[in-house]
This record gives sequence, C-alpha cells and structure tokens, in this order.
Amino acid sequence: MGVTTMIRGQAMPRPQPTARDDARAPYPAYDDDLVGWAAANAALLRAGRLSQVDALHLAEELEDLGKSERRSLTSHLCNLTLHLLKWQFQPGLRGPSWRLSVNNARAAAAEILEDSPSLRPALPALIDKAYPLARRNALAETGLPEATFPQDCPYAIDQLLDDSYWPSS
Repeated sequence: MGVTTMIRGQAMPRPQPTARDDARAPYPAYDDDLVGWAAANAALLRAGRLSQVDALHLAEELEDLGKSERRSLTSHLCNLTLHLLKWQFQPGLRGPSWRLSVNNARAAAAEILEDSPSLRPALPALIDKAYPLARRNALAETGLPEATFPQDCPYAIDQLLDDSYWPSS
C-alpha cells in the first residue's frame, strides 16, 4: 500500500483509491484537515461509496466520540456534585449562581443521557470518577474542614438528576 498513517500508535495503511476510483483519495488527509476529512467521508457514506471511505480513521473517530460523551457527562456530574455540596454545606452562601450552575449541569447531563441512553448504566462508575474531584474542588473553594464532605458521593443518581432535589444542610 505504501502510504501509512498512525492510529493509536500503530502504523496502518492509509486507504488508497482503487483503479475504478479517481487518481487520488476523494477527501483531504485525516492528519491535514479533520473537518474536511469528516465532511468528505460523511458524503461518501451517504452516496454509498463505501470503498472510498477511510474506514480505519472513521472507526477511531467513532470510538473517540463515545469517549468524548463519557468525559463530558463526567464533567457535568462533577460540576453538579460540587455545587450540590456547596449548597448543602454552605447554606448561608446560597445564591442564584449556584442554583444556575446546578440547573445547567443537570440539563447538560440529561441532554447527554437523552442522546446516548447507553450511558445510563455507566452512571454509577461515572459518578464514582467525578465525585473525588468535586469533593477536592469543594474543599478548595469553601475552605471548610475535610471532614465536612463525605468520602463517597452522598447523592443518589435519581437525586442528582432530579430538578426538584436540593439537599438540606
């Protein structure tokens, strides 16, 4: 094949046009123009020109998309638990910005779960991943003693995602 590209640290052959294809690949190189590459490959898929699709990179991008959704959901869960901790343990400082942060994080998490319902079973693991950072950030932002905040997330999944749930102090 000749031309190679790196995928996950491994040299892989870059798909080359066949004799019946144009003299060059019908899309910009993956490494040179990701947006152009993606648009061209999407058009090839829609046109049914599967032999011209850069399948190796497409598979990698699809896997990365799933990882990106997981990272985004974890980030929103971290922000959500951080602000619920502050809400619960600093009742005298509650204000509109904390309420807005909680509402925004809940809405973003709900949108991701609506778009990717297969992430719902992963919620316990994602919360377990998000909570230590939320706790560490709560400690840094509040200056409260470490013993103030539970070691494990004190909120059930249903509470985290329930727009009407607000922990009491």
